[in-house]
Amino acid sequence: MCISKRIITIDEIKILMKTGAKKLIILLFGGLLFVWACAPRPVVVSEPVPTAVYPGQNTVLEADGFFEARNYEKALDYYRQYLDQYPDGPAAAAVLLRIGTVQNALGQYESARDSFNRLLADYPLNELAGDAKVGILASYYGEGLYDNAVRLGAMMLEQPLTKSQEARTHEILGDTYLALQSPEDAVYFYTMAYRSAEAPRSMLIQDKLKTAINLLNTSDIVALLGHVQDDLPRSYLMYQLGVNLAAESNYDQAAQALSDFLAAYPAHEYNQQARQMLEELSGRTVYNRTTIGCLLPLSGRYKVYGDRAMKGVEIALARFNQQNIGGQPVQLVVKDSGSDPGMLTVAIEELVQARVAAIIGPLVDAEYAAEIAQKNGIPIVTFTQKENITEIGDWVFRNFITPEMQVKQIVGYAADVLGARNFVILYPEEKYGATFMNLFWDEVIQHGGRVVGVESYDPSQTDFAEPIKKLVGQFYDTPWDLKDIVRPPQDSDTTTNEEQEISRGDRGRREDEGPEAIVDFDAIFIPDAPAKAGLIVPQLAYYDIEDVYLLGTNLWHSPKMIEMARDYVQGAIMPDGFFPDSQNLRVREFVKLFEDTYAETPGVIEATAYDTAMMLFQICQHPDVQSRTAIKEELLRLRDFPGVTGLTSFDGQRDALKELSMLRIEGDGFVELK
Repeated sequence: MCISKRIITIDEIKILMKTGAKKLIILLFGGLLFVWACAPRPVVVSEPVPTAVYPGQNTVLEADGFFEARNYEKALDYYRQYLDQYPDGPAAAAVLLRIGTVQNALGQYESARDSFNRLLADYPLNELAGDAKVGILASYYGEGLYDNAVRLGAMMLEQPLTKSQEARTHEILGDTYLALQSPEDAVYFYTMAYRSAEAPRSMLIQDKLKTAINLLNTSDIVALLGHVQDDLPRSYLMYQLGVNLAAESNYDQAAQALSDFLAAYPAHEYNQQARQMLEELSGRTVYNRTTIGCLLPLSGRYKVYGDRAMKGVEIALARFNQQNIGGQPVQLVVKDSGSDPGMLTVAIEELVQARVAAIIGPLVDAEYAAEIAQKNGIPIVTFTQKENITEIGDWVFRNFITPEMQVKQIVGYAADVLGARNFVILYPEEKYGATFMNLFWDEVIQHGGRVVGVESYDPSQTDFAEPIKKLVGQFYDTPWDLKDIVRPPQDSDTTTNEEQEISRGDRGRREDEGPEAIVDFDAIFIPDAPAKAGLIVPQLAYYDIEDVYLLGTNLWHSPKMIEMARDYVQGAIMPDGFFPDSQNLRVREFVKLFEDTYAETPGVIEATAYDTAMMLFQICQHPDVQSRTAIKEELLRLRDFPGVTGLTSFDGQRDALKELSMLRIEGDGFVELK
């Protein structure tokens, strides 16, 4: 006979355990074992099968399962089945939201908007309405309709949103502005999204924030640091500022930015990278503030020019150290750049190793030297006419007479002082001539003048009749059917010899001499050296081109020009960067010192090298200048440095700004025009 069964509940066991009736528990469990052993068959207690809370719930659960597994096509089928069977069912709003979300994931953006808009139309007061608006915003972004996304996002942020909806709206706007290549706006919206987002979404937004910050330029970072107070974006902004400045070769500022970052965020994830960068930067920023590098071709084919520049630098060094009483004397580290790339490479690397404060030169092959100086954050002032040399970087300066300077000066003088309005250009068909031709033409237009003729010639020829005749309309014969109109026949029986002579012109021009020269211009510009210009100018007079202004480049400032065409070049006008016979006191003192030292008269190369050296010596010795960055900034701030080549400044592209001397040939020499 079996004992009647009684099931002890878990709650009763817990009570017995709390009251300490352990023995009773053991007896009870023993009794239970006995009861189960003598039972005729096991008693199976099964949980009841849950019934659906609402019709179609199982279909929705099936669809949700496929959705979570990212089997979107299958999920769509089940969601649509539900809507087909229960279009007004209790889960309809949620199902419409899921359908739109799936369609966004599949790239069916227009269909997604239809689903979200149906939810908003049918259930405007439903708590999911805000999520539907977020879905529409996401569809605009996904489809690349960024303007629509920006407008809708702005409207949504003015309406009540849940915390998660607000975070998602800010995040999508951040994505949109990043796609619009406006990382500064993206940073703002990602920052706002991060404030409201919860994990794990916040980690994704943090990664997006870092991506946007990496795309910022230095000025944008500085601007954002002025008003962003959140530690997360601020820390990344401070680190990225240091990275950007280092990439721009602003090593001193980069080191300061990274030091500030480490002080503010010592436990940051980028701590190690920042310290490594600081170690690398320390080697670049240390320099000898009284040591200037000089890189010139002192051997090879350009030696004559390198020697001339070196003399100008030596005069500056001697004069500055003599005047710098009580200060540390400036030291020069001179390296021969030679005439081949190999020598230049070694020379510039040796200047880097010498930790010079700045570099003077070179004259030729300046690109490579400028690239190395830019890479190492060393101010370099080149003597080259190479186009776009300063575009290599913000450490590269140029102090030399350029075609642009010359053209601005000579056109300005001819138009504004001489009153010339119509110009012609006769130029050699080579790079030098073509460069000056284009610049001159543009500058004439800027001054309201006209270029009424342009002709080129082969630089190897010595007879320039063809291009000259084209300029004055003598090259082409008058068409036979127009000759009677242009020049009516004269009847020798009815006109006198005097009348026929007058009809042919006061020069007694014969029929076979062609038409008279049409000189409808005030000035002619010939951008060539004396070897060619000296041959061309006399031929202009032969073809009746007289009483016009002769304009040339600084190459005309040469005794050879007068030797070749003395009587024909009187009054010719040209610009130059230096005039040794100037009455300017600074120029006279420099010329005397140079002539006393070297027994020769300095030219524009010597004078430019002298001015460049003097301005660098003065800047580097200034007590407030404690870094190469400061040297660079002082060069940019330089205004009207009083040099022997004129008042010198540097423009925003780090090219020298100066007013050149205007010269005119008179007799056997040159005079300076006021």
